[in-house]
Amino acid sequence: MSDAAMNTQSRAAQRPPFSALGARIARYRDYRRTLNELRALSTRDLADLGLEPDAIKRIARQAAYGG
Repeated sequence: MSDAAMNTQSRAAQRPPFSALGARIARYRDYRRTLNELRALSTRDLADLGLEPDAIKRIARQAAYGG
């Protein structure tokens, strides 16, 4: 087998499968949706939920990606 063919095969093996890419896109969409929904709330609404405006990004990230 030629070196070019071996390099092509090794690069193909390193790429994530499309299902993994689809999952990453879905998680990012969840993150953006949660972020937008929390940003739409007033400071008063956030306070009623026990949340601070500064924590919105962190909360959206935890909701979408876990952790």
